[in-house]
Amino acid sequence: MRYRTTLRVGPVGFRIGSDWRGPIAAVEALYRDYPRAEFADFSVRLEAGQPWRRWLRPSIHIGGDYRLPEAAPLPLAQGLLAAELGMNLQMALGHRRHVLLHASVVARGDRAIVMSGISGAGKSTLALLLAERGWRFMGDEFALIDPASGLAFPFPRPVSLKNESLAAIPAGRVTGPLLSGTPKGDIRHVAPDPAAIAAMDEPARPALLLFPRFGFPSAIRPLPPAECFVRLTQASTNYVAMGEPGFRALTRLRAEVPAVAVDYPDGEAGIAAVEALWVAL
Repeated sequence: MRYRTTLRVGPVGFRIGSDWRGPIAAVEALYRDYPRAEFADFSVRLEAGQPWRRWLRPSIHIGGDYRLPEAAPLPLAQGLLAAELGMNLQMALGHRRHVLLHASVVARGDRAIVMSGISGAGKSTLALLLAERGWRFMGDEFALIDPASGLAFPFPRPVSLKNESLAAIPAGRVTGPLLSGTPKGDIRHVAPDPAAIAAMDEPARPALLLFPRFGFPSAIRPLPPAECFVRLTQASTNYVAMGEPGFRALTRLRAEVPAVAVDYPDGEAGIAAVEALWVAL
């Protein structure tokens, strides 16, 4: 494609190409502290559906090694979002080296908390707030669980904050542009701190599975094994495709790592709950 860049996030390399310069410039600005990929595991293509769409009412179709033909195009002004969605798509449909969980991950030392939940549960904001309190940020969109060792490998992509959570952006962070009018409202991407990027080759062992839920009165409930396993299967995008190794990785995670559901009304309450649970471990 006419414009292109590469980047590496943890163990995964991406090649991103575009029919327009703008999306590539936005990716390079947001990922300015990340290493370039020597080898690309996946390719993302941001392309016009028709040649004239490059100039007249330009809109971006997301393609690459894997694509969803029925996906609606995005306006050119949301080019960074298209690139982020393209990387998500390649991971969800093509990655097989790790079991993927839709989760945020933070760590202290060599132990990690894996936080999973539906969109809007607050896991992204909570991970960002914990990173501001000294936790190592390991990832937001995906947790990468090694099927052989059970370790969580860092995948510290920028955090995607939406609507009211934009107020939680720390001062001085590298951010993408404010993207208004997206299917999920206003979005801004926040790059992790340089220390998290520098440590993105250092795995950690999951010590707690946390299922947060924002906007509810404070409550903590241990999850029984059956419920935990169901939630893990719902959060994974590839354990079925991985077959027996994927199934064994999830059963091992359920058996070896305590699981807790946490409701919290605001960020400070969420941080306090996580810190209390960590001390109890």
